[in-house]
Amino acid sequence: MGLLIDGTWHDEWYDTSSTGGRFVRKDSAFRGWVRADGSTEFAPAPGRYHLYVSLACPWAHRTLIFRKLKRLEDAISVSVVHPYMGAEGWSFENPDGTAGCVPDTVNGARVLHEVYTKADPGYTGRVTIPVLWDRERQTIVNNESSEIIRMLGREFDACGDASLDFHPEALREEIDAVNAFVYPRVNNGVYRCGFATTQDAYAEAFEELFAALEDLERRLGAQRYLVGARITEADWRLFTTLVRFDAVYFGHFKCNRRRIADFPNLSGYLRELYQVPGVASTVDFEHIKRHYYESHRTINPTGIVPLGPELDLERPHGRGEAPDQTNA
Repeated sequence: MGLLIDGTWHDEWYDTSSTGGRFVRKDSAFRGWVRADGSTEFAPAPGRYHLYVSLACPWAHRTLIFRKLKRLEDAISVSVVHPYMGAEGWSFENPDGTAGCVPDTVNGARVLHEVYTKADPGYTGRVTIPVLWDRERQTIVNNESSEIIRMLGREFDACGDASLDFHPEALREEIDAVNAFVYPRVNNGVYRCGFATTQDAYAEAFEELFAALEDLERRLGAQRYLVGARITEADWRLFTTLVRFDAVYFGHFKCNRRRIADFPNLSGYLRELYQVPGVASTVDFEHIKRHYYESHRTINPTGIVPLGPELDLERPHGRGEAPDQTNA
């Protein structure tokens, strides 16, 4: 995972020397907004925007789920990087013919950092996925997944399925509170475990992660979803971490107190969300496992990808009626 400094690429891993071995994620740099009300320079329009994603990345996965469920696939095109992130970061090159990769047909970039320097030739910072690109203005709109899914969830209703609202006004305060709890402890918590470089930093993140998972297990024992009786943005934000947990985070990131399969409520909940029509097609375990185990050589020097575990996310979830995506 390298970075750009004044527009020049540097292959440098995260430096934790000043944080006591703790992994600290930097804020995203591009924070523009697509608005249907015309209040910004970015207006929603079919064919105007393009998503750069990785099938391995949980942050990018959020955007693919919203693109799928909101029926925006014809309105917003997509490029998918190769699962292996090497010396030049995320790449569109596909020398081994890995299924699921999609080249950059918009900017013709070979590697993702070329997209960043096209938007800002002097950019300094990490080159991350996802990226929402504006063909009209030839720039990056936003590279913060939590904000991109808000745009896909509401601002493109004229181009997709306006009946779905994953951040309804009546539930926004609670959704935001759940997100604020889950993000540092679980979504980013697994990375804080995996990328820690001291025992104390790892133990701190580990204990916070599993305390949060126990809390969520209890919450899901009392109600079907994180915010009551309907699926919201909070569920999809948690889902992309849970679906990677047993395959990657448990072993590779040393999050190995318990698997998600060992939590009755969380495991059933994971299977229910996976079985929502369209969602399974956004999950690619080959990309997921190959990216983490092949790319993170500071953690897995041999690059060997484990053949397991066996995951059966299609078996009955036992959480009530069939998944409901309506606003009823």
